[in-house]
Parts: sequence; C-alpha cells; structure tokens
Amino acid sequence: MANLLHQLTLSAPLFLLVLAGYGLIRVGRWDDAIGDALGRFVFAAALPAMLFRLMSGLSTLPPVDARLLVAFFGSCLVVFALGRLVAWKLFALDGVSQSVFALGGVFSNNVLLGLPIARLLLGEAALPAVALVLVFNSLILWTLVTVSVEWARHGELSARGFGATLKSVLTNPVVVAILSGTVFGMSGVALPAVLDTTLGMGISRYRVREGLPLASAIIVIKLLVQPLVVWAIARAIGLPPLETQVVVLLASIAVGVNVYLMASQFQVLQGAVAASIVLSTLASSITTPLLLALLSP
Repeated sequence: MANLLHQLTLSAPLFLLVLAGYGLIRVGRWDDAIGDALGRFVFAAALPAMLFRLMSGLSTLPPVDARLLVAFFGSCLVVFALGRLVAWKLFALDGVSQSVFALGGVFSNNVLLGLPIARLLLGEAALPAVALVLVFNSLILWTLVTVSVEWARHGELSARGFGATLKSVLTNPVVVAILSGTVFGMSGVALPAVLDTTLGMGISRYRVREGLPLASAIIVIKLLVQPLVVWAIARAIGLPPLETQVVVLLASIAVGVNVYLMASQFQVLQGAVAASIVLSTLASSITTPLLLALLSP
C-alpha cells in the first residue's frame, strides 16, 4: 500500500497537468487553435529538444537489456490479434475498423505521458529503456496496422504503403531527436541542460460520450490486458527488474492520440477512439501506479 501511495503521489501532478490542459480548452472556452499550436510546438520543438538532451547522456547511463523489445512488442502482437478478434466477434466490425480498434489496445501515449512518468517513478536509469521502445514504437506499430488495413482492404500487402510508413517514421521529430541524441551522446561531448515541459490540450475537442461501448472495450484491453501480457512475457524470458518495470509501465499508459489520427485517416471509429483517449487518460492515473506497484518485484 505504501508503494502504491508513493507511485500515486509522484505521478498525480503530471495527470493533473493533462487534466488542466483539457479543462482550459473545454471549460475555459479557449479556441482549439491554441491546443493545436501548443501540440505542434511540443512535438516539433520542445519534446525533441528534451529527448535529444536525455539521449545525449546515454554513455553515462547503465546498459539496457534489448530483450525488453521482445516483451513489449511481443505483447503488442498478441494483444493486437486479440483486439481484432474482439472487434470482430463482439462488435461485428469490418477489417479496417478492427485494425483501428486493435491499435487502440496497443498504442500508448508514451511520448507525452510514458516518458515523463517513467522518469518520475523509475528514475533516470529507466530512460535508455524507454527511449529504445520509443525508437521502434512508431515503426513497428504503424507497420502492423498498415499491414492489417491493407490486407483487410485488398487481401494483399502494398510496398507503397510500407514506403510511406517508413518515410513518415524516419522523418518524425521524436525519432530523429532520439537517434541524433544517441549519436551525440556517444561522442562524449557535454550538452547544456534545456527546458523540458509538456502540456496536454489536444484531447479537449473529443466527445467522450461517442461510442462508449467500443471505447470501454479498448480501454480494458489497453489498461489491463496489455500490461498483464507484457509482464507475463517479461517474466517468461527472464527480463531484469528495471526493464520489466519499464515495459509494464509503458504498456499501461493511456491510448495515444496517434490512434485518433489513424481513425480519422480511414474514417472509422473516430468517436470511440476519441472517447477512449480521454477516458483512458483519466483512468490510467490510477491503474498505471497500481499495476506498477502490484507487478513490480
């Protein structure tokens, strides 16, 4: 119980900051353009700068057990398949909708929430493990959902779709910052500290009452099923305690806003995905510290 209370105390300010950003737009009647502008600034400038600074000190941090990729992305494959099955059997969704539904169950908001929460709860030593997951996260999960959607639409895989996905990932400011920061850190040159802070306002436009049954199913899969699956895989392969804590934490984070972008692109489940983002962000303020306290050694 003491461990849980400690985890809640540490993580609460960050979730309250996200909630404050939501309230400023929704209750304060701020224009959506404000949230859009702040979101673009965070993703294009502030967050890459923070990640570059963190990764520039990589050479001074402890090594990472790369098997954490097996635990994390292995769980993503298992839960994605389960998500498609649930979407098909329980909600009778088509293949494209199944793919977006399943993506909601595995794509965490690990950039804006996972990274700072891991730093708060697990310390600086956890950052290389988090960064390793972030480097591969978009590439693997975007590829996974692209394959799933292409197969659902055409029954075949599209090289053009793979190329577009790869290009978007490699030009993503977050991925560029992690890779370039890692290279810089290996050079041994010191880098002055920079300001790193984030706000969450982009979720404010979403109507949480849209598609609640689907949203509830996505939330259960995302916040409960995926963390348990990743923990089971981590234990099965003998992953060290710190890496196990990192992958469990990242798997337990709320649904990522990028899932809404995918839903919008394919014009399916926008309401359900939007609701799952808002509600899972609120719910994970409790479930993430709880799961970490229960499943940690």
